[in-house]
Amino acid sequence: MNRQSCSELLLPRALKPGDTLGIVAPSSPFERPSFDAGVAVLESMGFKPVIPEPIFERKGFLAGSDRQRADELIRLFVDPGVDGIVCARGGYGAMRILPLLDADRISRHPKVFVGFSDTTVLLNYLVRRCCMVVFHGPMVTTLGTADPVTQERFLAALTRPAPLSLAATAKQVIRAGSACGRFLCGNLTLFCHLTGTPFEPDFNGCILLIEERGEAPYRIDRMLTQMRLAGCFNGLAGLALGEFTDCGPAEELHGIVADCMSGLQIPILAGFAVGHAALNLTLPVGLPVRLDTGCGDLTFSGPAVQRT
Repeated sequence: MNRQSCSELLLPRALKPGDTLGIVAPSSPFERPSFDAGVAVLESMGFKPVIPEPIFERKGFLAGSDRQRADELIRLFVDPGVDGIVCARGGYGAMRILPLLDADRISRHPKVFVGFSDTTVLLNYLVRRCCMVVFHGPMVTTLGTADPVTQERFLAALTRPAPLSLAATAKQVIRAGSACGRFLCGNLTLFCHLTGTPFEPDFNGCILLIEERGEAPYRIDRMLTQMRLAGCFNGLAGLALGEFTDCGPAEELHGIVADCMSGLQIPILAGFAVGHAALNLTLPVGLPVRLDTGCGDLTFSGPAVQRT
């Protein structure tokens, strides 16, 4: 089955109290205290976390072997007793399991899937190869210390079958305008590293939101320049900027983005509370969205989850 292009995406079922959430570790190992704190938050929301023993495996800088991590992710998708999946943490390693995943098997079992940072590559895979809506949002190890607004948004996004929107909390218009397109969201470094691979995202006609952490301004410039030279942004409909934590002054970064995107007549809006910061507000990836620099927001065209 060819799932390189999806005309319509599958909506996961809205979660409800008592539902089971499978925890997966597709990237790096994690510290137990932060993990336990996040599990406690999920339980306080009314969910029943399922914690497979293999996620505690360690193989150097990875949470187990590539095959083990890929198989565990597939297993959680096909398991009828699991209602949704939340990643334990990011770090590094999710790219290594992409060739080992089975898009056809996964796509037959659409369900809520949440992660960010290194999980960017899985979000893109699930949207493009499996044709399902997924969620860019906090993971288990970040939920325990997350801002209450982050926790509330996480719960609302996964349980309420109503259209979502997000206003820029620190609105900065880099290029005025408005545009509509399919929403893609994730970490700039991961998007850059997918360039030239079979899993490269298709940004044509999309509204793209990027975020980053701990990269110097010149490295931000280098990644954007590489992607621009590779043609990644040809046909891009609009660009939104999330948090660029520990990446230098915002004014300098906005100037870099404006320069790297010069010649592209697209709206560019910065200031969304998405990424590696205290506020990391959950957003559905894959749905049509409108970016409006005048209103300073992202507005999704429909619900991200379907009624049970």
